[in-house]
Amino acid sequence: RPPAMSININLDFLNSPAHDGHANRALNDTVRGLHTSVNAANFAVPGVENFDEFQREVINYVKPNHGTTTLGFIFEHGIVIAVDSRASQGPYISSQTVKKVIEINPFLLGTMAGGAADCQFWQRNLGIQCRLHELETGKRITVGAASKMLANTLYSYKGKGLSMGTMIAGWDLNGPGLYYVDSEGTRLKGQRFSVGSGSLFAYGVLDQGYKWDLSVKDACELGRRAIYHATFRDAFSGGTVSVYHVSEKGWTKVTGDDVGELHYGYYPSEPVPDVDAHCGGLGKKEAEAREAAEKAARQSTDDAMET
Repeated sequence: RPPAMSININLDFLNSPAHDGHANRALNDTVRGLHTSVNAANFAVPGVENFDEFQREVINYVKPNHGTTTLGFIFEHGIVIAVDSRASQGPYISSQTVKKVIEINPFLLGTMAGGAADCQFWQRNLGIQCRLHELETGKRITVGAASKMLANTLYSYKGKGLSMGTMIAGWDLNGPGLYYVDSEGTRLKGQRFSVGSGSLFAYGVLDQGYKWDLSVKDACELGRRAIYHATFRDAFSGGTVSVYHVSEKGWTKVTGDDVGELHYGYYPSEPVPDVDAHCGGLGKKEAEAREAAEKAARQSTDDAMET
């Protein structure tokens, strides 16, 4: 039997100042290279002479029709984010299982409304920028800084055909933060937002039930109910209602419920003993009795006239 072989590798040279300097320079060069690669200016637009005319022609072929419902609000115990999961292509439902919450980092969430590809790509690009910021500074990026990064990126592509209406929500050293950012470069800070084709229906429920001192359970239920009612009235919203809660410990997914099951949860189907009496408050028997009384009254009037 041959003797066992052993190999000893001395790695002490990695601790020497000279090599440590080379390692730091290599790391810095890598970070600078990543910064350059994710910079918005490096994503080229189509090489055509008249971009506006090109965009009009493409839209005539594609004819996009965007629809969704997302919402977010700040309350005493953090932030609630609620979204649906339906994606549409014109009059067709293309998917019922789209994940419309982008988990940027353990303390930061982004929502999708508009073009699914645009939202997914640029918010994942934002995740890369946030991670690079953390590597360079050793600190987690603030919600305001993250939303400003996204707004700056989208503003550089203003008028180039992007379709995005997003919310950036998270928790930092300043507490909870909620921002609305769209493809025009608009950036708004607020307490309550709803974005998408069903947002008006969601606002109706949200404004009626919102209170600052809601419990976590009641706040999550309010967000879920608002999205459900939006999916009930808006044909371009549906699928599954996903609810997230963001606190000082990070985000947590609370629920994910099918809207069909929620409908019978909010409006249970109960048997009605007398359907005729239930409809309109005047049942069939009452209508027949009223008709007989009117007929008898007409008959008595005719008899009196003949007399």
